[in-house]
Amino acid sequence: MPFFHQDEQLSKVANQILQTVREKFPTLTRDRIALTWIVYEEPIIVNTGGALSAAEFWQYPIKGFSYRGVERIYPASIVKLFYLVAIQEWLEGGMVAESWELNRAIRDAIVESSNDATNLIVDVLTGTTSGPELPPKPFETWQKQRNIVNRYFQSLNWSELESINVNQKTWCDGAYGREKAFLGELMENRNTLTTDAVARLLHSIIGGVAVSRERSQKMMQLLKRSLNPAEFVESDGENQITGFLGEGLPQNAQIWSKAGWMSRVRHDAAYIEIPNLPPYLLTVFTEGKENAQNKSILPFISRSIVEALINLNNFDG
Repeated sequence: MPFFHQDEQLSKVANQILQTVREKFPTLTRDRIALTWIVYEEPIIVNTGGALSAAEFWQYPIKGFSYRGVERIYPASIVKLFYLVAIQEWLEGGMVAESWELNRAIRDAIVESSNDATNLIVDVLTGTTSGPELPPKPFETWQKQRNIVNRYFQSLNWSELESINVNQKTWCDGAYGREKAFLGELMENRNTLTTDAVARLLHSIIGGVAVSRERSQKMMQLLKRSLNPAEFVESDGENQITGFLGEGLPQNAQIWSKAGWMSRVRHDAAYIEIPNLPPYLLTVFTEGKENAQNKSILPFISRSIVEALINLNNFDG
């Protein structure tokens, strides 16, 4: 069962936003965008410091909207959210030992979106390493190990996770050796996620029920973003606000997010709080070279969502 129900009012508003977005950005055709939007009403069950048990948390009805939310799309760095939850699970269960170096990698993977840091986490999670191609039998064992994160997420029995693939490292230049063999000649084994799957995972983190209350809080701290331009950590002119959902927010907003981008995709997944508006979760995937390079699309969608919530709030009020 999906974790939210499609709300008629939100659907009407969101479909209007999508139409406006397509008109403004003609390269963003219907098959180049996927979106999941969750709006939290009283009683607010997220960002409570883990006040609810998992059993209680999952009982609350959630309203939302999904457009192509089940489409499998290459997630770029959004996959790091899944590795973040998995490594916290491994640490919680004592499957791996905590260390200064591992904590450094976890921080850099989420805060700086470092691929090198992420690849260490994948090695720690799976007990595998990159390197030259392997003979058939050892390669078979290696592949089984690399699928351990997939097996963990399948064990949660969430319908949103049935079609995902999270077994690949994140590269700057690309995969070589055994990694290239594992990826496949046509990259058929590449990572794939859906906006619904990402939304549910983020929902569990902000709800304080991903792994444990304490672990969820740690993850929230890593996902918190500053909207003060003076505080952006510039890395080759890139950060996780400019060109993403955070750029479309008022200065008094708070955002917890993980962005993902490369030459052919630009994505963001965010939980957002704005004074006097209901908090909400928004996951947007965009595909296509022109769209990936266009830093105006996600901020425009974000601003449109804020305006819609203000109008809905005024109407309800």
